[in-house]
Amino acid sequence: MKGGTVQINWHDTKPILTLDFHPLSGILATGGADCDIKLWLINSSEGQKKGPSASYQNSLSYHGSAVNILRFSPSGEQLASGADGGELVIWKLHPTDTGQIWKVFKTLLFHRKDVLDLQWSPDGAFLLSGSVDNSCIIWDVNKGSVNQILDSHFHYVQGVAWDPRAKYVASLSSDRTCRIYVNKPQMKTKGMEKMNFVCQHVITKAEQPSVDDSKSVKHHLFLDETLPSFFRRLAWSPDGSFLLVPAGSFKISPATEPVNTAYIFSRKDLSRPALKLPVASKPVVVVRFCPLAFSLRGSNPVSCAAAFFKLPHRLIFAVATLNSLYIYDTESVPPIAILAGLHYAAITDISWSPDGRYLALSSQDGYCTLLEFERDELGSPIFVPEEKKIVSDEKNSGAVEKPEDTVIDATRNDVVANGTTSEAGENEVKQASPTSISTPVPNKPAKRRITPMAVEP
Repeated sequence: MKGGTVQINWHDTKPILTLDFHPLSGILATGGADCDIKLWLINSSEGQKKGPSASYQNSLSYHGSAVNILRFSPSGEQLASGADGGELVIWKLHPTDTGQIWKVFKTLLFHRKDVLDLQWSPDGAFLLSGSVDNSCIIWDVNKGSVNQILDSHFHYVQGVAWDPRAKYVASLSSDRTCRIYVNKPQMKTKGMEKMNFVCQHVITKAEQPSVDDSKSVKHHLFLDETLPSFFRRLAWSPDGSFLLVPAGSFKISPATEPVNTAYIFSRKDLSRPALKLPVASKPVVVVRFCPLAFSLRGSNPVSCAAAFFKLPHRLIFAVATLNSLYIYDTESVPPIAILAGLHYAAITDISWSPDGRYLALSSQDGYCTLLEFERDELGSPIFVPEEKKIVSDEKNSGAVEKPEDTVIDATRNDVVANGTTSEAGENEVKQASPTSISTPVPNKPAKRRITPMAVEP
């Protein structure tokens, strides 16, 4: 893996609030506080010492305010963009004599305030949006109309996610709740079903284990509105087995300070987190899965024995705090890479290229980081047939194995990489070079274990 912060004029030095890779071509779209959407071609660093670079391709100018979120449709034929003031636009790709061009297809009007997150349905026919007006809206994209409004949250909706198996949607709000909605279709005339999502779980608190066997106390699972970020971007795994949720906070014991974390929910039980992924001193703001599945390695018996996931393949995902990036896979306990000090301001979004070769981060400092993985560095990609993805919820695929001896030491707010210790706090961001990367070396002793932790039943 190599790369770093790409020092080019991305958005006239204005904050970059979102980015997304096209699912087929690999073109990178970025959106920022300059009200513009820009398209970039990523150039490989293969055979060179320096990292990957980006070449400007085109701008999509329509919004009159900051662009907070961009997401390509699964087919790649459309692009959804959400901005301040409730602006929500669908762009469509049109062929021309010289190539292809993006044009405005629909403007979706209903949100009264800033749109902060978007997610397409698996078939690309619907779009889910989350807004500062405390609501989520499911849109019928072709009709350009509201299909359903989910208005149960009491504060900003900062993250939304659509289950790739099309059964659930999830939303995360600064009201300290994550809500899981299940689709219970309603019958329409002529025997047709209408999509209808109903709230199934409101995840907000968990019991804190008591030291002296006294009555347990419930504590909040998520950070409140003082989290210094506009976003809490959550994500489903590509096979739908797991939901990864940022902005978590928990206490190991009542006397300890809260630890920032991301939570993993198993599809088998979405009412409570199955695992915690503790991080250093800054909150988790965005998570994203690599779109590919990889074959199991099984070469490290210790790692495999401690694996938490019962999957026939490996999944890889990225967890971003305000100033650091953690890369995990489902076959190992610790992160496979930790990167810190990349930016001088908060990370806002992350995206994987469709072939899993690139990982991109955007930041409020006006720059993006590009990471490039060598061929088969992450493993051997495998194809997961649809019939294996869409399995019964009663089956064990997507189960989480609870280890009995998992230990987490959260007494220090540091992370270890290459045998050295680096503070992942405010001082590090100010002092570190924007292109520094720290990658842990497997099997080296570390002063701190950042380890997934099973949640007691």
